[in-house]
Amino acid sequence: GYIGPKEYHTLASINPELTDAIEFGWFTFLSKPFFKVLLWINGLIGNWGWAIILFTLLVKLVLFPLSYKGMMSMQKLKDLAPKMKELREKYKEDPAKLNMKMMEMYKKHGANPMGGCLPMLLQIPVFFALYRVLLNADELQGAVWIPGWIENLAAADPYYILPVLMGVSMWFQQKITPNNFTDPMQEKIFQFFPVIMALMFIIMPFPSGLVLYWVVNNIFTIGQQYVINKAYQNQKAALAHKKGKDTK
Repeated sequence: GYIGPKEYHTLASINPELTDAIEFGWFTFLSKPFFKVLLWINGLIGNWGWAIILFTLLVKLVLFPLSYKGMMSMQKLKDLAPKMKELREKYKEDPAKLNMKMMEMYKKHGANPMGGCLPMLLQIPVFFALYRVLLNADELQGAVWIPGWIENLAAADPYYILPVLMGVSMWFQQKITPNNFTDPMQEKIFQFFPVIMALMFIIMPFPSGLVLYWVVNNIFTIGQQYVINKAYQNQKAALAHKKGKDTK
C-alpha cells in the first residue's frame, strides 16, 4: 500500500488510480476538475494564489452568459418596481389575481423574478467545491501567495486583510447592483449583509485561498455589473430615441 503524501502528480506517477485517494467529499464531481484546472494554471505560473485569481476569472467567463441574463433581468425588475407596488396596492385583497397580474407584467417586459438569483446560486457549489480543494489537497497546504502576508493559502489570513476586503467589495457590489426592495426592513438587513459576512470570515478560520476567491469574484462582478448597467442604460436611451422618432 501507499502511505506517502497525497500529492496529485506523485500519485499519478505511481498509478493514475491512486489519485482517487484525494478525497473531496460530496463535491468531488466539481472539486476534482477544479483542482486539475488549478494544478494546470499553477504549473504555468508557479504560484497558487495567482492560480486562484486566474481560476476565478475563468469561472466568471464560463458563467458570464448566465450572469448577463441575470443582471439584465435585475435591471428590468428595478424599472418595474413602481408598477409592481401599484399592483400590490390594487390587488392586496386578492392574492391570486395579484399573482396573475404580476406574471403578466413580467412576461410583457421580459423580466424573470428569479433571474437575478441564478448567478448567486451558481456560485454556491463553486464556493464549497473550492473549499474542499483547499482543505484536502496536499499541494495547497503551506502554499505561499505573498511572502510576509499570505504564507499558507489553506490557513486563515493572519492579518484579516482579505475578510475586510471581502466586506468592502461586497458593499461596492451592493451599491452598483439594482435592487427592487419594497420592504424597508429587508433593505436594511441587506445593507448590513457585507458587515455580517466580513465578521463571520474574521471569527471563523476560513482558508485565505477561499476568501481570496470571493474577493476577486466580487471585484470581477463589480466590473461586469458596471458594464451591464451602462449597456442597459444605452439600450433604454436608444429605445426612447426610436420611440420619439416614431411618434413624430
